[in-house]
Amino acid sequence: MKIQKTMTIGEIVRTYPQSPEILMRFGMGCVGCPSAQAETLEEAAMVHGINLEDLLQELNKAVE
Repeated sequence: MKIQKTMTIGEIVRTYPQSPEILMRFGMGCVGCPSAQAETLEEAAMVHGINLEDLLQELNKAVE
């Protein structure tokens, strides 16, 4: 698994250019906002009520 729940949204978006599309599909429309840059994937999933395991699976499938 390349993307981990402890990575920040900013780190994921900078490292994996295909990730914003997936994040937005899951309901994270604010991937570019300043607070998202320091928020971990786990924190963002909790705030948005998103199943973290499903999100991680889709993100990692896209970056393989």
